[in-house]
Parts: sequence; structure tokens; C-alpha cells
Amino acid sequence: MKKLITILLSLTLIVLLSACGDPINSDIGESEPQQSVTNSRETGQQQNTINPIETEWAIYWYLCGSDLETHYGAATNDLVEMLEVDLPDNVKVVIQTGGAMVWQNELINADKLQRYVYDSNGLYLIEELPSASMGDPRTLTSFLSFAKENHPAKRTMVIFWNHGGGSVTGAAFDELYDMDSLTLPELYYAFTTVFGANTNNQPIDIIGFDTCLMATIDTAYTFSDIAKYLVASEELEPGNGWYYSGILNAISENPTIKPAELSKVICDTYVEGCILEGTQDNITLSVTDLSKVGNLITAYDNFGKEALANAIESPTFLTLFSRVAGSIENYGGNTREQGFTNMADLGHLARNSADILPDTFSQVLAALEDCIEYKVYGKYRKESTGLSCYYSYNGDMDDWSVYSQLGPSEAFRYLYTYGLTGTLTKDGMDYISKMNYKSLPELLTLNNVNWNDAIVTVDEEGLSTLTLGNKANEILSSITFELFYVDVEEDIMLCLGSDNDIIADWETGVFKDNFRGVWGSLDGALCYMEISYEGDDYNIYSIPILLNDEDYNLNVIYDFTTEEFYILGARKSLDESGAADKNLRSLMEGDKVQTIHFVTILSEDSDESIAVPVDTIYVTDTTSFAETELGDGLFIMIYVMTDSQGNTAYSSPVIFESIDGEIFTSVE
Repeated sequence: MKKLITILLSLTLIVLLSACGDPINSDIGESEPQQSVTNSRETGQQQNTINPIETEWAIYWYLCGSDLETHYGAATNDLVEMLEVDLPDNVKVVIQTGGAMVWQNELINADKLQRYVYDSNGLYLIEELPSASMGDPRTLTSFLSFAKENHPAKRTMVIFWNHGGGSVTGAAFDELYDMDSLTLPELYYAFTTVFGANTNNQPIDIIGFDTCLMATIDTAYTFSDIAKYLVASEELEPGNGWYYSGILNAISENPTIKPAELSKVICDTYVEGCILEGTQDNITLSVTDLSKVGNLITAYDNFGKEALANAIESPTFLTLFSRVAGSIENYGGNTREQGFTNMADLGHLARNSADILPDTFSQVLAALEDCIEYKVYGKYRKESTGLSCYYSYNGDMDDWSVYSQLGPSEAFRYLYTYGLTGTLTKDGMDYISKMNYKSLPELLTLNNVNWNDAIVTVDEEGLSTLTLGNKANEILSSITFELFYVDVEEDIMLCLGSDNDIIADWETGVFKDNFRGVWGSLDGALCYMEISYEGDDYNIYSIPILLNDEDYNLNVIYDFTTEEFYILGARKSLDESGAADKNLRSLMEGDKVQTIHFVTILSEDSDESIAVPVDTIYVTDTTSFAETELGDGLFIMIYVMTDSQGNTAYSSPVIFESIDGEIFTSVE
């Protein structure tokens, strides 16, 4: 297990540095501060330039520590992994550090940008620069230029180490500069400024993201004329990240290893490292052959064109498509409490669209299979096909407006704009006119009907039914229910969360509850639950908690094969900047966990709810998540209707009174 004590990590780094000697320019600590990061390459140019013929592999490692290093020492752990490998003369690692308030070792200075080289002679500090944002494209441009000019090689790999946020927010979030990150356009600017672009002979061999959520079709498109291979994860990565000793061992043993083979090694050693840490069940990592991305983009755009044509001819298509999107594997959470990354698996989307997009879904699957050279995934991410794509699960227009400027498919850009707003700009209308469409039909949404407080009936068996008619199939993307516990004496209504355990007949618009009087609990304490993925073999739930007084979401699997719940671990919600939490935190014996519920005051004429801690659990070696009978009390269930734009409507309440294990159902 990679449980390294900070002081030992520090001593390891210091001893190795001392053993290597000190090639640093003696004036560097006393020189005048550089005024601009983009003009700070002079010191680096004084180093001995290596003939690229002599160096087989150079790895340029952009190590933005962020809170992952400040709080967990995760970057230090990976540096120690690197130092476990003795490199041959023709392999080197060029590192830039920054982006963290605190480094959990005595070597790296958090107040500066620092550049190191690790080679057959050990680890060397070769340059120090004034602090600057690692999320600034000028900082990346400077580093890439320095590495290219001073440390070229036959083969090059660039690795980004940090948080990732997917297509919209990018990677390398710098906690010193308001979590500033490198967006895809900024990454493209930096690489093309230094290396140029060439679709037929990309200048970089491997682009690697040891971050969350960056294996997207948009990332692949961005780097398709810059690098030969992309190695990245669709899903959130656990805190242990890539296994650097395994990667460097492979290069050390075979310095002439080909990029495709090395990319596979990164994936396989990632799995190996995750197994050592017990974090393997929910991982993804893929290798994309970027020389083949052009065909995938064409297929994806054709997929979007068919969808756009169907939406114009029948606006209810958008509802059907949203139900497909709701059924596929999505990454990073996408619930109200976790936040929304709006990233979904591309291949799963195409495969599940076979009935509604019959002409193009197979084109996407074929092109995607051709692009993905290799992939690995955990047993609870088995629908992963290697690359994700954007889908707006929450209907947030700010998020969409950013994505619409970088997505590679014009057709999807206009499809989603129409779906979210009901209109198109002049450019969009010009686009559909070339498809022989002159106007857009009005969309059917929840704004067109009055289903708030829709009547619910209860039959003789105590089962409730919501009847909406055939318009439900045209309007609703999903229907779930929320469950509440009511304490009249305390004047509160406590929300227990939402689920989709409903018997649905979409053709007739008749929906019946399948409520069994049980709910999820941690060591018997009822929890607020949100479902984030519903699969054929498993469901994934998110449970907000306080873990040792810090806000987290507990990620829980319900496995239909074993008919049991399984706790994956806890993560923090999506940061306001869009950074997804890379640190999957296992529950440990002695941890204090407080369940979070959302409370509404009954006597106040307001629907406003307040998050409050309710039950406190101290974790033991037998702590588990399971279904628990609700027990005696008064409960309310409300059907929640959602359309493709994210609008919601709520039915009239169904009242469950549980007395001595018997449930009595009624409606107002």
C-alpha cells in the first residue's frame, strides 16, 4: 500500500538530490526575479543541450500540485514512485512544479515555479521562476518551449498531473490562482505555439492526462494534429492516479519502446496500482489513436445531423434522445449534490440510440472502435467505450455556452442549442436551410402543460398511480419520486432523497409506484440518496455526508447480481471552478460520518430547504450500507417530472403512514 509518511518522503527526495550533486547555476538564488514567465527561458538555455539522437524518451511532466498535494501529498507520492526507478542514460523526465499552497516535502518551493530533470544521474533542480498560474497558457507555453529546446528526444510524452473537469473546464487547476485551469483552446494554443501542428506527422508521441474526465471526443479532436496517442480517463480517477514506477520501469527496461506499447503499459500499470490501493472497481483509462480521430469526428457529426433532422421533423425526438442520455454511463456524478460535469460515454450513447438514430449510430461505433487502441475499466464502469461526449443533463446555459464554442460537431451544437432554447441563431438557421429546413417547430416542454400538483390516485392495494396520458411520452425525459419523512410535532419535513423505482408505461403515460417501505441506510441510519446512474447490472447512488466535519458525497453501488450495496468511497462535490475531485476517500475505522438531510419547516409558507446533519455514525470494520425498513412514522412521496430542458414539475403528495410494520396509503 502506498501509505507513505510525509517525513520519509521528504528525506527520500533530499537524499536522492544530494547524491546527484548540484548542477544548479550558483547565481540562480540571488538573481533578479524574472518579470514574465513567458520570457524566462534564458537560464534553461544555459544548460547543456542534449542531441536528440542520444535521448530515446523525454517525458515532460506538468505537475500542478493543487489541493491534492497540499492536503494529501499525492504529487509527492508520485515523485517518490518516479525515484524508485533508475533511468538509463537515454531516458529523462523534465518536470515543472507549481500550483500548490504547500508541498509535502522539503525539496519543492511552493512560492515559485521550479523545473527539475530526473535522469541517470538523479534528480536535479535546474531552474526557478517567479510564481505564476499553472492554469495560464503562457506558463505552459514557457515550459514546453524550455523542454523542447533544452531536452529534446526521439520520443516525447507530455503528462498533465492534477484535477480535470472534462471538455468545458479542462485540467491543471491552480489553487494559488483561484483554481485557474487550462481549457482545451488554451492547451491547443500552447502546443501549437511551441510544436506546430501536423495531422500526418504529429510532433508529440503521447499526451497523457493523469487527471479526471479528460478522455473526451473534444480532447481527442484538440490534440489530433499535435500528438499520436491520447491516454486519459473518462471517469474520475482515484487519488493514487497513474503508477509511475511501473511506467518508468517499462521505459527503463526498453528505452526504444514504441508509443502505442507504452500507452498500453500506462493503462495496465494503472490497474495494477489501483488494485494495490483497492480503488479499481470504478476506474477507466483508454488509449486513443489520434491519427484516426478525423473519421470519428465525421461519424459523430453525421450522428448529430440525423438527430437534428429528426428533432426538426418531430420535436418529441429531443425527449426520446434525452431518455437515452439518461440511461447511459455518465462520468463525474451529474446529480444536484455532486454537481454536473455533463460528460457521458459516446459509444454507449450511440449504441442505445440504435432505434431512434438507425442510419448513423453504427458509424459512430465503428469509428470509435477503430480509434480506441486499448482501454481498461473497473467492474462498475463496464459500459466505457474509451471516449465521452458532452450532454447537458442539467440544462445549464452558462455551461452550454462555453462548450458550444469548442465542440467539434456543428450539428450537435445546433441540436443542443435548439433543444435547450427552442430557437437558433442566424448561423443555425443558415445551417438547417442547407438541410432543406426553413423553420423550427415549437418544442413541447413542461412549460406547455400544467402538471404541477397533478392528481395521484391510490388503489385498494395501496399503490399510487399518476396518469398523464400520451403527452408524457412527448414531454418527459424522466420520472422519479422524492420521499419525505414528516414530523408534525417538530414542524419539519425531512427529504430522504430520490429514486426511480417506478413502473412506467410511457405509451399511455401511466406511472405506478413500486415503493416497498424500505430505504438506504448507513449502519441503520437513513440517508438522503440520489441516483446518478441506472444500469442493467448495477445502480450508482450519491449520498451527501459530513466526513470528519467536511462535506463529501458517499458513492454507493447497488449490485443486482449480489443484491447488495457496496461503498466505493467518498468524494467532494464538483468545485465551483469545475474541478472534479480526484481523491476517492475510503471510509476508515474511527471516521465520524454525519448524514445530511434537507429540511423544510412545515409552518412556513416556503419550499426552501436547509441542509442539516441528522445522524452520527462512527465507522467500524463492519460499517455497511443496506436497505432498512422505514419504521413507524408519517412519510410523503411526490412524483417528480423532468423534461429535456431540465424543467421540473411535482405531483400532488402521496401519504404513507407506517404503523407496526403495516403501511396505510392515502392522498390529499
